[in-house]
Amino acid sequence: MASARQVVITGMGAVSGAGLGWLPLWEAARDGRSLIRPLEFARDYPGRIRIGAQVPDFDPASHIERATLMYCDPFAQYAIVAADEAVREAGLTRETVGGADCAVILGTGIGGVRTIDDGLFNLYAKGVKPEPLSIPKLIASAGPSMLSIRYDAHGPVFAVASACSSASQAIGMGMHMVRSGMCERAIVGGAEASLSVGTQMTWEMLRVLTPDKCRPFSKGRNGMSIGDGAAIFILETEEAAKARNAPILCRLMGYGTSADARDPIRPDAEGASLAMRRAIDDAGVSPDEIQYVNAHGTATALNDPSEAEAMGKIFGDRLGQVPVSSTKPVHGHALGAAGALELVCTIQAIRDGVIPPTINFLEPDPKCPVDCVPNTARKASVRTAMSNSFAFGGVNASLVLQAAD
Repeated sequence: MASARQVVITGMGAVSGAGLGWLPLWEAARDGRSLIRPLEFARDYPGRIRIGAQVPDFDPASHIERATLMYCDPFAQYAIVAADEAVREAGLTRETVGGADCAVILGTGIGGVRTIDDGLFNLYAKGVKPEPLSIPKLIASAGPSMLSIRYDAHGPVFAVASACSSASQAIGMGMHMVRSGMCERAIVGGAEASLSVGTQMTWEMLRVLTPDKCRPFSKGRNGMSIGDGAAIFILETEEAAKARNAPILCRLMGYGTSADARDPIRPDAEGASLAMRRAIDDAGVSPDEIQYVNAHGTATALNDPSEAEAMGKIFGDRLGQVPVSSTKPVHGHALGAAGALELVCTIQAIRDGVIPPTINFLEPDPKCPVDCVPNTARKASVRTAMSNSFAFGGVNASLVLQAAD
């Protein structure tokens, strides 16, 4: 159950296929404008599927000091730029956001994979030794560590690496730390920069990528598209936020996580429904109060029917009446950052009273009997919403949000 220490989100920032800022991301999701484009790599790509949601025209040197940049793989660069925006939005500064009681928890599925990919190519194909700072750049903890250094945050600092559930788990763990009093503020979210020749090829070999359009919950769907980016949030107690007249974007009410404990790649409806149930119970609300679900919705053959079945276990006969949309056809599947980018969209659905659509939808699939808000956004008053993230390895995470009074 939610405790007296109510946790709120006071700032957010994003880097995505829409560029810099949470607003361009939200506008693309709301308007149903896909950010998935032909991929541009420095090296030739030998594969067949050449689309994804890359961050356009990103110049890290315009935002990050040289002394910091030398330690940063692109995933950490995205995290820093998104975090700087979140700090500003929260009415804080680099000097005031951190301190002894500020935690930093960042989700990432693969960490510094571009550093790995480039280093191995140079070593094996060119005979060039790796960069001396390759190890500090490629480790998953580089992201949260660089944020803690940037903001002088001395609380718990760590990375969560649970594939596509990483960001949602990082956000949920930060919420519980603030709620329990373990820390007074938390910088949380997810970051990923996995679009490289090597990783795109490995995803293609798994046969889960679409060659054309990502179509969650639709008949005729044939896979997902990968996306890069980051989204970061500032968490603190509602009391603290009000004391400093901070903007309150929403209340973070509940977090639930579970393991399927069944199969490395096949999803399980029981495990996913358990995470949702735990999040709802943690929030102290009932399933009937959930007015919108931002789904994991990958548009793969296995995920979407399994997620629909899992939601049916939660909502029962009400399943077809709850708006459920996936924004992955807009910003791509950002893996360890997916839950964070999708949380931006969930927060804005509550704040703006607009449910983002599931674009590229063709026709209903009887195996996915959900109201997926096909192709066009829908005006709706949303007070309580849920965001789902389900990952390879059977790792599930759900978050429940509520409008600020």
